Amino acid sequence: MKQKTEFMLLFRYEPSNEEPTQEQLQEMHKQWGEFIGGIAMQGKLVSTHQLGFEGKKIFANQNTEDGFHIAEGQTIGGNMVLKAESMESATELAKKCPILFIGGTVEVRDVIPMN
Repeated sequence: MKQKTEFMLLFRYEPSNEEPTQEQLQEMHKQWGEFIGGIAMQGKLVSTHQLGFEGKKIFANQNTEDGFHIAEGQTIGGNMVLKAESMESATELAKKCPILFIGGTVEVRDVIPMN
């Protein structure tokens, strides 16, 4: 049996000033619960985090700016670390992510332990 490696999924989406309806929020929570729960039930979930909407950017010259980084119209909304046999199997799990249904993206990266 091949040893499982850790991979991080980075969830990106396009920020919007529109507030989702209560129905939309409930449906999103349901979809995310099923996605995360499905990975957890397979024994592959290591951790997951949703990022808030407040932040600060710190630059090399030590200046700071309120807000968070947006590149190509998207920002990171959260992450998940999971165990998988390969990059391909981690990618297959990521293809079921609810962020994709709202036009977001998932980036799959291998995790290098810092021992």
